[in-house]
Amino acid sequence: MDIKDYIRGIPDFPKPGILFYDISTLLSHADAWQVTMGRLAKEVSKHQPDILAGIESRGFLVAAPLALKLGLGFTMVRKQGKLPGPTIPYEYDLEYGTDTIEIQADAVEKGQRVVLLDDLLATGGTMQAAAKLMRQVGANVVGSACIIELSFLKGRDRLDMPCSTLVAYDE
Repeated sequence: MDIKDYIRGIPDFPKPGILFYDISTLLSHADAWQVTMGRLAKEVSKHQPDILAGIESRGFLVAAPLALKLGLGFTMVRKQGKLPGPTIPYEYDLEYGTDTIEIQADAVEKGQRVVLLDDLLATGGTMQAAAKLMRQVGANVVGSACIIELSFLKGRDRLDMPCSTLVAYDE
């Protein structure tokens, strides 16, 4: 099955000139979603993780069911101010300014093997920031995975961990 057949391109979203790759159509097709989860499970399990971390917000849609499928824990990497209780922030540079992500202070234990997940790898900035945040609290980031990679943006080049993707778009 070619899961690209179930990913819809939305031109000029969220702004003119951007082609947004929408996984809503993939999520709504049970067979395609099962195949996607099966392929991700095969890739992610190679890293023998203890816990999966989903990056806000579509990464939650990927990481939570995958953690359930693999019998693993799941935690969230969120934008600042979205998580209850004590949190640990990480500020990182964007093209114009900065952004902050955070995890709950008890989200991972020192030495736990973590795989980061998101729906799409673009420039790699947020994925790399999530890896640095996890390492800051003592986690061992052993890999990352996404459904889609925008290979023309060369986000993989910014990552310092293995990254698996299921489909790539070259433009």
